[in-house]
Amino acid sequence: MLATDELNSAQWQIADAIARQLVIEGTDVNELRKATTYLRDRQDEPKAGKKFFDYLKTLVRHGDAIGHSKRTLGYYQSLDAVCSQYLDNYQDDAPRMLYILSWAARLMQYYDKGVPTGEITQPTVMSEREAELKAVNEANTFMVGQTLEAIVTAVRGNKVTYQLLGIIKLTQKKPKKAKEMTVGQKMKIEIIQLRDDGLPKKIKVLK
Repeated sequence: MLATDELNSAQWQIADAIARQLVIEGTDVNELRKATTYLRDRQDEPKAGKKFFDYLKTLVRHGDAIGHSKRTLGYYQSLDAVCSQYLDNYQDDAPRMLYILSWAARLMQYYDKGVPTGEITQPTVMSEREAELKAVNEANTFMVGQTLEAIVTAVRGNKVTYQLLGIIKLTQKKPKKAKEMTVGQKMKIEIIQLRDDGLPKKIKVLK
């Protein structure tokens, strides 16, 4: 049995979004389970993720011939579209894709039987980076005038990219100091402007 802690926040949202979208479209959860079984049997093969997407497209192409009812082709089309939308970035990580799909099937069953369909809203999904930034923002209260340690991650001409707290990246022009900076260099910075969401927008190098 899979545990929720095997999915990070962004992946959990993806599983939920897949489930919501398929229930809204009236897709049979058994068709998702069949697709999940196909991936489970091949997850250790080379390019298993690509084979899974090719399999879904094959179902769509031949749905009229292999379908069990007039609605089956629609199920295949929904599966192909939803998986292409939400799982494309996981093509090279078949086991992770399998976890997401397994949870999506469970959530489908819950939404299909436990929640009136009219109450299921269209899913909104953050990227993994957006989820990470949100987590950093929720764990920290940034203020103008606050000092932090930053690491230089790139120097291109007079533009320098800094990384704060291991995730926040800011690129600024530093025409006078750029030539003195090197990738990997640590320095103290001061926040001089915040974004609307509370994350640092502009910084000043202190040393």
